Amino acid sequence: MSLIAVEEAHRRLMAATEPVRRTTLVPLREAAGRILAEDVLAKRTQPGFDASAMDGYALRAEDTRAPFRALAVVGESAAGRAFDGRIGPGEAVRIFTGAPVPEGADAILIQEDAERSEDGALIPQEGVSPGQHIRPAGVDFSAGTVLLARGTLLSPGAVALAASGGHPEILVLDRPKVAVLATGDELVPPGADVGPSQIVASNGYGVAALVEAAGGTVVDCGIAPDDDAEIAGHLDRALAEGCDCFVTIGGASVGDHDLIGKVFEAKRAEMAFLKVAMRPGKPLMAGRIGDMRLVGLPGNPASSMVAATLFLAPLVERLAGRPERPMTRAAILGSDVPENGLRTDFMRARAVVDADGTIVATPLPRQDSSLLSIYAAADVLLMRPPHAPAARAGESCRIVDLS
Repeated sequence: MSLIAVEEAHRRLMAATEPVRRTTLVPLREAAGRILAEDVLAKRTQPGFDASAMDGYALRAEDTRAPFRALAVVGESAAGRAFDGRIGPGEAVRIFTGAPVPEGADAILIQEDAERSEDGALIPQEGVSPGQHIRPAGVDFSAGTVLLARGTLLSPGAVALAASGGHPEILVLDRPKVAVLATGDELVPPGADVGPSQIVASNGYGVAALVEAAGGTVVDCGIAPDDDAEIAGHLDRALAEGCDCFVTIGGASVGDHDLIGKVFEAKRAEMAFLKVAMRPGKPLMAGRIGDMRLVGLPGNPASSMVAATLFLAPLVERLAGRPERPMTRAAILGSDVPENGLRTDFMRARAVVDADGTIVATPLPRQDSSLLSIYAAADVLLMRPPHAPAARAGESCRIVDLS
């Protein structure tokens, strides 16, 4: 396969990708960020009674007509402690926000518009209309109402709404299972002794964090040496465990020690692409075996994370059922940039919002694909199309968020 454009690679990767069909029942406290697998209907009416919207006095509106006369305060209604009785002509009940409105009352006189005489009688200072400052039963929702539709991404507010509707647990889409395998004879885990020809395996941690942020759950395969049989064994286990995606890091190029493509070929994988016209991240491959997606990320730290941001994260979000987001958004350049070459360039950059609300993106001074410190310092990628001419500070550009 030849080198393909970023947009075409993205289209091929996402083609025919549907959210996972598995569902799971989770406690409401664990539901935020998940995708609803079915409509959530209210099990109750909210509020279940006419409630006061203000602190004040529950009374009959007609008893506040001028000339004002004293009303007998015959009790109190507070949240959780309703007044047990009925208000008659010339009577009022002290009431607090959220408390049930007593039977016979049809309005709330707020406490700022009320005075109390020495003997405790209520003297209205303003008139009120029927229904004033009362939240009628069911004003939020009624039993049987669809509170949240299937496919909703559960925000904190949506979780609160489900709780209010009487749901202690909720049916959501299962998180896609993503197996992550770092490859290379040179890799050792963080904290281990590092030999003269070795490096610390860092990419797997960043890729795993990205997968989880996108709504997936990680199956950590650890580190595999440059051995095609061992790599193939990890792939077989991912298939056996029902993983939705198998991700490798490193070994995706064309050198003697780059075995990922050979393993995928030996497993008769259906490949979507093998190389992408982008910098960093050119040695990026993707395909599938049955329903399991395959993503082979490059080994250089920044290359791996840039490629994972652009391709793996949207794939996991689609599998998780999350709403699709645009890849880029508009900004302006914070500094001059040179002309670009044959590949789409994703420069690590910092973005700020100026006084006019415009996003200003400034490339970081070093762009080598091995520099993880530069990637970690960036909060956006500045996208430069193939053959883009040199551009000056203040000109428009497109950026990709890294958060």
